[in-house]
Amino acid sequence: MRKKAIWIILVAVAAVGLYFAIAARRKPEPKYRTAAADRGNITQTVTASGALSAVTTVKVGSQVSGIIARLHVDFNSKVKKGDLLAELDPTPFQEKVNATQASLQKAEVDMRNAKIALDRQRALKAEGLAPQADFDAAQANYDAARASVDQAAAMLRQSQTDLKYTKIAAPIDGVVVDRQYDVGQTVAASFQAPVIFTIAQDLTKMQVSADVSESDIGQIKVGETVRFTVDAYPDRQFRGTVSQIRLNATVNQNVVTYPVIVEVSNPDLSLRPTMTASVMIDVANVRDVLRVPNAALRWRPEEKVAQSAEERAAKMAPGGGNASAGAAPGGGTPGAAARQFNQTRGGGPGAGGPGGGRGTGQKRAQSTVYLLSANGEPKPVEIRTGISDGRNTEVVSGDLKVGDQVVIGLATAKASTAGAPPGGQRRGF
Repeated sequence: MRKKAIWIILVAVAAVGLYFAIAARRKPEPKYRTAAADRGNITQTVTASGALSAVTTVKVGSQVSGIIARLHVDFNSKVKKGDLLAELDPTPFQEKVNATQASLQKAEVDMRNAKIALDRQRALKAEGLAPQADFDAAQANYDAARASVDQAAAMLRQSQTDLKYTKIAAPIDGVVVDRQYDVGQTVAASFQAPVIFTIAQDLTKMQVSADVSESDIGQIKVGETVRFTVDAYPDRQFRGTVSQIRLNATVNQNVVTYPVIVEVSNPDLSLRPTMTASVMIDVANVRDVLRVPNAALRWRPEEKVAQSAEERAAKMAPGGGNASAGAAPGGGTPGAAARQFNQTRGGGPGAGGPGGGRGTGQKRAQSTVYLLSANGEPKPVEIRTGISDGRNTEVVSGDLKVGDQVVIGLATAKASTAGAPPGGQRRGF
């Protein structure tokens, strides 16, 4: 019996020792997710979208109406200045030239007859055999006939010009990127010249017209580096340079955008007109600076809620504002005090968070990040922020150093029913 009791005591001691050994190894699960402040480079960019086009694009039309008789070029045809692109049916224009030539000949005959009559009246007048009125009438007839000749000659030149316009030539060297008409179609040039061809001058030099929001246009300067991608080559990044910032703003649903022209080199002709480009313009760049994740600038501790009516009553009692350990002056919680401080000083998630930083010469924004204190609770630290690249933000000044663990969020709790409210209901989010 005594031996059995000893064995029971030994087993109990071993079990207790094993329990405490496992409990000693078990580490408390962290309540917060943290990230280390580090040093690195930050490039602030402005994003926009635009369309690619050739630097010079000419729309070639027709000044006269007619039926297209011949096409000498097609899509993607390379042309030189003066090359024949298309011909309209010249028959009606040739007939008009013939008619005006006949009118000119008749006017010349009439002018010669008027000249003979004028000479006759001049001779009779010199001998005193013709009255002055007959001479004046002969002079007027001759002047009118001469004017008719000039008019017919002008009509002939006009008809010859129209005949010349039936041959449509290339105004520049380039590539035909569009053709609107086929052989047999009628071109009607009544109120405006119809566009038959579109010629891009040089596809090795292209441009992107990017629409930049009015909130970002002030940061962009001529000569800044531009990076962009197109859907045709998602894994390839192209580069260009800002060449012009135009003033003709566009307003669409109360959103104001300005066109920014980006010069692009296209030696391999991989870029094509009208491609959509996703543009990133580098407006500021700093190297080897202290930086924190933007999530740390956005995160704020939640306000603690009293768990019982007695605690709420204690807070409402005189002097109860300081009853809770770590409470802020006036009965507020540390999180509420931090939020009030940030709002007063201009900090907050937006102040130094993504997009908060502007140019390097602008006034720095003030914000607050949180470090874990010795008791595992977040402690606010004031910093001044600079530019941001959308993921990290520059720290210009403040009580923060490389390696400090800043809070970026709450730790994800394991699924359990221990924290479920009474009645088995789920908490809402």
